[in-house]
Amino acid sequence: MSFVVSEELAFRIPVELDFASADPYAVRLTFDLPGDAPVTWAFGRELLLDGLSRPSGEGDVRIEPASPEHLSDVHISLQVGAERALFRVSAAPLVAFLDRTDRLVPLGKEEVCDTLEAVLDRILTEAPAG
Repeated sequence: MSFVVSEELAFRIPVELDFASADPYAVRLTFDLPGDAPVTWAFGRELLLDGLSRPSGEGDVRIEPASPEHLSDVHISLQVGAERALFRVSAAPLVAFLDRTDRLVPLGKEEVCDTLEAVLDRILTEAPAG
């Protein structure tokens, strides 16, 4: 990815994309810069998918195509308070990453964790009839 300082200045930085089937709604970006502790941002997998083709997200994370004419690069904007960081990344590795996540847990097929479902069943079963 490139950290965009201005239209004329950008720095390449290493970023790791991560997905865990135990948390199928989220993806994680970890920035591991020399001399600093790694920083991880987690946000919705669907937000990343939507941001490939149209402006998406509100608040701290916004993702959108860099150019409305063709799918080549994507801007990812991360904000904390008044501080904002803009990143530019080629869409191709994001598409490949999302394809791999979809093979692990298809979009729309995410399931609520068994523990939560068991707790809800118990609550509903034990509720007094009324």
